[in-house]
Amino acid sequence: MCWRVGFAWTRSCVVDLGQNQSLSSGLLGSDETLSFYGYIIAYPLQDYGGIMSALGSDSWWRKTLYLTGGALLAAAAYLLHELLAIRKEEELDSKDAIILHQFSRPKTGVPSLSPFCLKMETYLRMVDLPYKNYFDGKLSPQGKMPWIEYNQEQVCGSEFTIDFLEERLGVSLNKSLTPQEKAVSRAITKMVEEHFYWTIAYCQWIDNLEETQKMLSVSGPLSELLKWILSHLTGGIVQREMYGHGIGRFSKEEVYALMEKDMRTLATILGDKKYLMGSKLSTVDAAVFSHLAPAMWTLPGTRPEQLIKGELINLAMYCERIRRRFWPEWFVDLEDFCYSDSTEDNYSPSKLPDLGLYSGTDSFQDCTNTHTPHTNTPQVPPSPDSDPTGHSLYDSDMDTECSEMDQLKC
Repeated sequence: MCWRVGFAWTRSCVVDLGQNQSLSSGLLGSDETLSFYGYIIAYPLQDYGGIMSALGSDSWWRKTLYLTGGALLAAAAYLLHELLAIRKEEELDSKDAIILHQFSRPKTGVPSLSPFCLKMETYLRMVDLPYKNYFDGKLSPQGKMPWIEYNQEQVCGSEFTIDFLEERLGVSLNKSLTPQEKAVSRAITKMVEEHFYWTIAYCQWIDNLEETQKMLSVSGPLSELLKWILSHLTGGIVQREMYGHGIGRFSKEEVYALMEKDMRTLATILGDKKYLMGSKLSTVDAAVFSHLAPAMWTLPGTRPEQLIKGELINLAMYCERIRRRFWPEWFVDLEDFCYSDSTEDNYSPSKLPDLGLYSGTDSFQDCTNTHTPHTNTPQVPPSPDSDPTGHSLYDSDMDTECSEMDQLKC
């Protein structure tokens, strides 16, 4: 049986292996001779036509390969230079300073679309620790966000990060809590982070994906395409992780029913208290605030917003109280605070009264002193500035707790 193998030489010929010949391989310095039972014939490339001629010459594809390879090497070198510069800057700035790695700020003015990033930054503000944000998109070694660096040490996970800061820097929001209150605080935190989080993520990244996509901060000529890709990738990841968690195996109506139960539970626990554990802040407030923030400010027209700005008004006031105290640069329109159904008549009154949250007075204490508590007369309706129990909704002692932060450092 006859066989024939040909390969292109560098420029001028094609070597054709036929029958009854041998050829020295020259591989790895070996002198072993490889036998080919045939013969060798060399043909000029032009005899094989245009295809072989193109393969054997310095054609366009070689130039394209050189240019592409050079561009890739240049891009890789540039990225390496930038990463090394960022890393060097972090090493210089991380001496006795907290570097907080988190996702970029969204376009809507909300600090973060991630509840855990918002939780970590809010906690740092609550304990009055100086920090520096890095919106580099760099994940922790565990592949999570957010995470911190402190004196070349890396800490991942909000719970572990808080424990680390309490141990190293001696700050704590829970010093005044009893053991029972600490247990309740942890139970609330786990309910919010391990259950309520997924229902809000479903509303944000699956059921309300198009609106969330508009909030992403991406610049460049292909920003819209990149935002579409990023949002749909995130939505797919959330959907897959929800299914693995188990909550994603329920229907949309069932997921929202679970979300509503969690929100009602939080509203009941909060009641008419200023914070969840009483008149003073605790760590659980950073977690609950950050997970309620999407319902307040990034999910317009959704069921969570209807609940928190309608029936569960004490949760709305709770979020607003913390926002105004620790995020003064986070501007919120007064109209955004009240939920209004677009299907209603334009002349119908708003579901919520004007709570006067942005009055021109310098002191909230002065505002609250003008309101008298409820009497026992049933004919007198509740003041629009009070909840059904008659307690003031204003942040009356917001500016009178300056000593609280000093106690944290003792």
